Amino acid sequence: MMQTGYSGTKGDCPRYVCSRAKQLYAGERTCQSLGGRRLEQRVCDELFAVLAPASLAATAAALAQADTRHDQRLKAFELAVERARFEADRAHRQFDAVEPENRLVARTLESVWDDKLTAVRRAEAELNVQRARRPMRLTETEACWLARAGADMRAIFDDPSTTWRQRKQLLRAVLSEAVVTVNHEDRTADVVLIWEGGANTEFTMALNGPGRHSRTTDEDSVELVRRLAHHYDDATIAAILSKQQRRTGTGLTFTKTRVKSLRVSRGIPAFEPDVTPPDDDAPIVTVETAAKELDVNKSTIYRWLRDGFVIGEQLTPGAPWRIRLDDTLRSKVVGDAPDGWLPLDQAAKALGVARQTVLHKVQRGELDAVHVNRGRRKGLRIRVPEPNQAQAGLFA
Repeated sequence: MMQTGYSGTKGDCPRYVCSRAKQLYAGERTCQSLGGRRLEQRVCDELFAVLAPASLAATAAALAQADTRHDQRLKAFELAVERARFEADRAHRQFDAVEPENRLVARTLESVWDDKLTAVRRAEAELNVQRARRPMRLTETEACWLARAGADMRAIFDDPSTTWRQRKQLLRAVLSEAVVTVNHEDRTADVVLIWEGGANTEFTMALNGPGRHSRTTDEDSVELVRRLAHHYDDATIAAILSKQQRRTGTGLTFTKTRVKSLRVSRGIPAFEPDVTPPDDDAPIVTVETAAKELDVNKSTIYRWLRDGFVIGEQLTPGAPWRIRLDDTLRSKVVGDAPDGWLPLDQAAKALGVARQTVLHKVQRGELDAVHVNRGRRKGLRIRVPEPNQAQAGLFA
């Protein structure tokens, strides 16, 4: 049996320890131990999953089915008693019908009659046992209460006025026993919850690694910071994590200082801007740099990304866009519109399709398009093929 110990600055951090071997038999170490908060939270989750309205409805349906199956099984035992009594009565009649002078036949029939009476007593005893095993029937009031019992239990358990002693009483009313086996090599614990009534729930729970605690930042956020640190500074990383509504291990929002603290504790190098010029002619730049190089507004770049006119990438949702500034992209931005190239509205009208369809064709490379960044008529220009070319391409 495991004992409960408490630690921490306020003495409110529980831990379950099996130390009988060390205390009674001078063992070098305890048998097994694990932190209490994670185990208690998982047990409570399993408890309220069992008490969920859907689970309780399934329980009520199972009770109704069990009562029906019990009636069917009971009918079979009643038929067995009736058959045994019939056989005993027939044996009795045969014994009465024999002549007293036929003593050998009379003793044989009397033995058969005794066996039949024994079979009657055995069948009646089995019938009484089955009658005593009738499952509980829920009244209408109990069925109505059962439908909302899980919600009521959760509300009572989470209410601030409920003491820990009362919470334990609520838990013990449903849970009979919890069996825990700690696997030290795998850092896991196999848990078996035995509920009142005999049903079991089994699960495997991961334990904290050495030097870790329950208030550490989740590993998914740590790996994300590790990837982002190659490209962005701490302030930018904090903004990305905040957009994704991620929290630190203590439940706080990420700031520049907290990102730095996380990096230092996990050995993640800080971002260092690359001052060396790129080897190729297509560097990956930010939206601000792309807008400056192409002589357009940042809003235009964002609109191009949304419409598919420019292809960009994000390391993670909420991260700054990264655009490859190559010759193909530069050729899409011109000062003067080529002859015969139409604005988006006129191109859609000429093709007889919607504006979004034209943008999709541009995105897929089916239509050529450029952006005019000078003059009074700035914007997208699209080359619309001649009618015979469009028809040939359609039926090609």
